[in-house]
This record gives sequence, structure tokens and C-alpha cells, in this order.
Amino acid sequence: MSHARSRPVASSMIDRFGMAHATDCPAALAAFADATEGLAAYQRDMMQALDRALVADSGMVAAHALKGLLLVVASRAETLSTAHEVWRGMPAEPVTSDEIALCAALREGLSRGPLAAAAALDAHLARRPDLLLFVKLSTMLRFVGGDAAGMRRTTERVLPAWRPALPGFGYVLGCHAFALEETGAYAAAERAGRDAVAIAPHDAWAVHAVAHVHEMTGRADDGIAWIESLRPDWRGCNSFAFHLSWHLCLFHLERGEHGRVLDLYDAEVRPDCSEDTRDYSNAVSMLWRLRQHGVAVGDRWDELATIARRRRHEATLVFAALHRLLALLAVGDCGAVRDVVSAIEAAGTGEQAAVATDFGARLARALCADADVPLVGLADRLAPLGGSHAQRDVFARALALLARRSDSPTALAEVLAARRSVRVDDRFLDLLTA
Repeated sequence: MSHARSRPVASSMIDRFGMAHATDCPAALAAFADATEGLAAYQRDMMQALDRALVADSGMVAAHALKGLLLVVASRAETLSTAHEVWRGMPAEPVTSDEIALCAALREGLSRGPLAAAAALDAHLARRPDLLLFVKLSTMLRFVGGDAAGMRRTTERVLPAWRPALPGFGYVLGCHAFALEETGAYAAAERAGRDAVAIAPHDAWAVHAVAHVHEMTGRADDGIAWIESLRPDWRGCNSFAFHLSWHLCLFHLERGEHGRVLDLYDAEVRPDCSEDTRDYSNAVSMLWRLRQHGVAVGDRWDELATIARRRRHEATLVFAALHRLLALLAVGDCGAVRDVVSAIEAAGTGEQAAVATDFGARLARALCADADVPLVGLADRLAPLGGSHAQRDVFARALALLARRSDSPTALAEVLAARRSVRVDDRFLDLLTA
């Protein structure tokens, strides 16, 4: 950004979600607001809206910064590389305080990681709590960085400044619902999530917050009914629809309906070979659960293992690398497994390096059944990996089975205690007594 030019701007313009931009182009302003709502609602055309903003005003700083931050959230090697290019190619210096804060978040995300980016956004939200874009981005970044408590602090701090009449209120309430769920306030989360959906029916994040409550409280029938009843509203969203179908799979798995799980997997969870971290982890973790239950999945592991081999030296996000490790373990590719473990152990700098050093490398070796790695002390340290309780449960389940097979009652008790701290007992426990 050091080569960005300054912009002579007479005054700022405010988009319909309250963000101030140094632009004199109404079309760019409207398109950026469309992108903001598209992000909040997981709309398929969100990036097209952002591109429209840049076509209308190529120097729109917030549009460039938002694109960069979304690439940081994606956290793959190539998206982070492109995010650095966005930063270096920023066409102008930020002018408004909102632009300055968004650029600061991008800078922090690139230099340190998602939690640092979220902290920069939260610092601005302390002054401007009514910015939908900042609330949503902070939630997304803290989700990637495994900071549920931080998500909740953010939404609790900003909500007093919101009221139902403000554009975007439903989406903010949806963010709050998920933060409540991930911090164990299940009844409040369900109320907030249902209220959010009533206000913003297309808020897939709020739909999924309530689904998480159903998962954690052992209400598979309610979860299926909830998601299916809202299918007309979420079926048109972006790949987040795959994740909602993943939740459907979890509920059907709990009911022992393995055929239905495989049908949903093929049609809705893994309809293509996406390498998006969320899409990929959906697929791996579902097949791994089926594997644990002894369900034959045919050649479904093959394409996941192919992606894992190609990315075996990548550890920009430890959560993603561990899912690639599971795929390679499933097909028995010992050489690629060693490469993934080595990549995690050698993770570079910043937040993810700390996750790898503090915990990720040890977990990776444990998943490989390395007898030199004690299983005790792993299950209650999963949160910094990022994702949700439901997503990280794939690792807890794996650790539980490893503890049973290695005759480690202390480790098994620890895993079960960690699971019970966030969810009721489920069908998985049958595997531990079989």
C-alpha cells in the first residue's frame, strides 16, 4: 500500500448500511452495499457485486480492502498470496475512518492472522458499533481463529446500538446467535437465531446457529425439521448451502440413516471438487464419521486424497491441514501423511504458527497413532484450531477411539468430559462399547 496515491475528496458518501466512503460514485456505493448484504446473507453473487463496485469506481478503497479480507478468511496459500497482491496494489490511501479501519484490519490479517484482523475491526466497532460489515467480518475472522468468546464479546458490545429498524439488524442478531451457541448459551442462542431468521429469512448463518443448538442438545428430529422447513430460503445461497446440508447429514447419521447421509453427501455436501476449506472439511469430516461407523463409502475418498496430496506441504490453516491429514490416513498414503505432519510442524510465523507449535503438530502426530504422543491433554485444547464445536468434534471422536484402542482410560475419560462440556451424549458412544 506504500505506493497508493492520495485522493482529493470533497466529502464522503454513506452507503445504506452506514459505512462512509470517499467516493463520488452512487453506483459504486450501491454495489458495495449489495456486497455487504451479500456477504451477510451468503449470496452467490456477492463477489459480482463487489466487482461492480470496482468497475464503477476502480479506486474504491473499501472494495479492495474487503476483497483482501475475504481472501484472508479463505486462508489457503493462493488466497493469502492474492490478498498480499491486493494490499500492495491498493490504488489510493484510505480517507474516511471506516476505510482506514478496514485497511488496518487487512494489514493486521496479512501480517499476523485472522484474530489480529478481527481486533482491528473491533477497535473501530467500539466507536462505530452500527456497522454491519465490521460485525460480520469480525465474526468470520474470529470463527477461523477459534475465538468464540471474542465473537460473543463483539456482538454483546454492539447490540445495544442496534434496533430492529436499522438495515442489517437481523444479520447482526444472527451473528450473536451463533456466538451464544458456541459459548454454551443454547436456549438464548436458539431464541436469537429464530428471531434473526424471522427478520432476515435468507440469513443462512442464523439458520445454522439454530441447527448447531439442535446438534449440541441431541435433537436430531428438530434439526432436520428446522433445516428442511427453511430450504426454500437457504438453497439459493453460496457454498454455505453445502454446510447446511452437512448439518442435515449429522442429524441423519445420529438416526442411523447411513443411506440418506450418502445421498445427501453426493447431491448436496460434495456436488463438486471444491478446495474451499469449509467445503473440503465438510466432506472429509463426514466421510471420517461414516468410516468410524463402518459404513462403506466406495471411492469417495479418492478425490479428497488427491487434493490433500497436492496441498500436503501447505499449513496456512492448521484446521485445514488436519482435515487433509485425515483424508490421507483414510487411503493409507503414508508418505503424504508424513509430509502433512512435517508441514504443520514447520508452519511459518503468526497466529497459525503458534497454533501449530502449541498444539496442532502434537494432534497431527496423535491422529497418526504415534505411540510417542500422549493422548492426555489434547481433547480440551481443540478450540484454537478454529471452526465450531460440531466441526472440531471429528478430532474429539478420533481421539476417543484412539484412547480406547491404546487402553488409555484417563485420556478416554478426558475426551468424553470435553465432549460432554459442549454437547449431550450421542450415538457415537456406542462405538466405544462395541
